Amino acid sequence: MSAPVPLALDRVLELQRQFRFQWEPAQESFVLLYPEGMVKLQGSAGEIMKRIDGERSAERIVADLEATFPGVDLRDDVLQFLEVAHGKGWIRARTG
Repeated sequence: MSAPVPLALDRVLELQRQFRFQWEPAQESFVLLYPEGMVKLQGSAGEIMKRIDGERSAERIVADLEATFPGVDLRDDVLQFLEVAHGKGWIRARTG
């Protein structure tokens, strides 16, 4: 089995097509919906995922979060979450 392809920090990120990101009032959190179910996103995961809009790279997402929450070094935590989301197939680098 080949190793997973690492997430390129300068590539624009988008949700995989089978997922839909939304606020779910019944769960009181952001969720990822897909045909077989739902992933409930806790706190900061929702803040990160709502910035995956098909226009921003991982670097831009980190910069935006650090501007939104000044004085906190979020880089490692955000990149770690993005790697996990990429590894689970929730997000991908946009092609074209």
